[in-house]
Amino acid sequence: MTRDLEHLKEISLAPYMQIATALIGKARHAGGNMFRHQVDTMAILIDYGYIDSVTLKAALIHDVIEDIEDFDINQILSIDDESEEVYNLVMEVTKLPGQAKPDFLKRIIRTGSKKAKILKSADRISNMISLGFVNDPKFIHRYCDETEMYVFPIALEVDFKMYQELLNLVMSRRKYLVDSGYLAEAAKKIRADRENDINYNIK
Repeated sequence: MTRDLEHLKEISLAPYMQIATALIGKARHAGGNMFRHQVDTMAILIDYGYIDSVTLKAALIHDVIEDIEDFDINQILSIDDESEEVYNLVMEVTKLPGQAKPDFLKRIIRTGSKKAKILKSADRISNMISLGFVNDPKFIHRYCDETEMYVFPIALEVDFKMYQELLNLVMSRRKYLVDSGYLAEAAKKIRADRENDINYNIK
């Protein structure tokens, strides 16, 4: 599918990308840094045909407020005539201080705008791809469960193709958990714990 990217000529992304460079020093669990993740998320949006300026600008800085302590939001609000709309979209996909991750994702499911749900879906696709470079089975297991429970509904609502990619990525990571023997060991531990509980209650 050919993308008509002529519209991108009219979008000034450089000021937002400049803000995103503050995330270069933020390492990721899978390697690389958070700046690359911002750009990758934007690329995924373009790949799926989302080229409206507000969504692309927000993608470039979607983790800045959450990951940079005491970030001055005026750096965003003073950029251009779309800054306020970009900021509001970023806040929709930003986990608030002290907020539990499930509550944050439920908030997007219940009250998130269509743009927020599209952006969150692209963000999770980027994260799931990076998960292929993570060697911590427990983290992978938890992240796949979280994706199925909270992000699948988000993607299903706004873009079935995004949902399909997320589904394939989760299946790939779960296959790794099976092949590595992690799930078998986890199941053994659960059975052993249950047997111990039963024996304790009998006594």
